[in-house]
Amino acid sequence: MATYLLDGRAIDAIVALVAIEGCVLVTWRTLTGRGPPPAALVANLLAGASLLLALRAALSGASPIIISVCLVIALAAHGADIVARWRSASSSPSTRVPTVEASHTMSAP
Repeated sequence: MATYLLDGRAIDAIVALVAIEGCVLVTWRTLTGRGPPPAALVANLLAGASLLLALRAALSGASPIIISVCLVIALAAHGADIVARWRSASSSPSTRVPTVEASHTMSAP
């Protein structure tokens, strides 16, 4: 089991599952109109997949340049995901429930 994890085959399987997840979610969005927007989904999945590829590269003894490129791609995709979420949150109406502040007046005895 440890050999399977350390030689990168497990990471290959996880990256394949991430790709399948992306295809399923984009198809679901196309068919139903529900689910995350494709651009945001791709940014999110690309960030995770790039981190997995950086890990796989490190485990397989790849060049530090390859590992760095994977990490830079992950950072850029993560940044794009955060920007998309931030814009989406600021453009939608607030979902916070208004609070009632307690009165700070004191009554005379």
